[in-house]
Amino acid sequence: MTKTDRKLEGCPARIAEFVTRALDAVRNSVGLELEFDSDTLPLLDHYLRETPSSSPETAALIAAMAGAYFGEAVRQSLGGSWQSEKLDPDQWRIVLPGGLSFSPVRLALAAILEDEKGDGHGDFQAPPQLMVELEAALERMGSVTTAEYYLLSCRFDTLEHLQEVMLAVAASRSQDELPN
Repeated sequence: MTKTDRKLEGCPARIAEFVTRALDAVRNSVGLELEFDSDTLPLLDHYLRETPSSSPETAALIAAMAGAYFGEAVRQSLGGSWQSEKLDPDQWRIVLPGGLSFSPVRLALAAILEDEKGDGHGDFQAPPQLMVELEAALERMGSVTTAEYYLLSCRFDTLEHLQEVMLAVAASRSQDELPN
């Protein structure tokens, strides 16, 4: 079993194929390895910036590869699971503990095009009772440049922060429900 195979344990086979393609493409393009962590996501960001957006088919394929890798990096770092792995890549979702979910392929396509397609923000979804807190947390994070906004490394940081907020809110609410 290779190092990559070990890293992809728990990843659905179809998605793992796209992850492997992304690993190969970035290695061939920039000469460095992605390591399923936030430290190497700037390599993927660089690769996506070099992707031509003029060909929708090429952009969609690269978004599927990059999104699969990004989703798997998030899953390995923050926990959670893949959903919809049998559907088209733009319908794949990662669901984090606590219920925050997103479309990693849509985020990757937005990074290539520097434009939101579909519902925007990678179709972030969360349990309705937590949306007010998450929206407030996003507001407190402040503004970023357009270029920074679309970077998957920045999206990772945002997801990490939102996950922390969700877990803190859930813990606070469960403490409030304890009998006095």
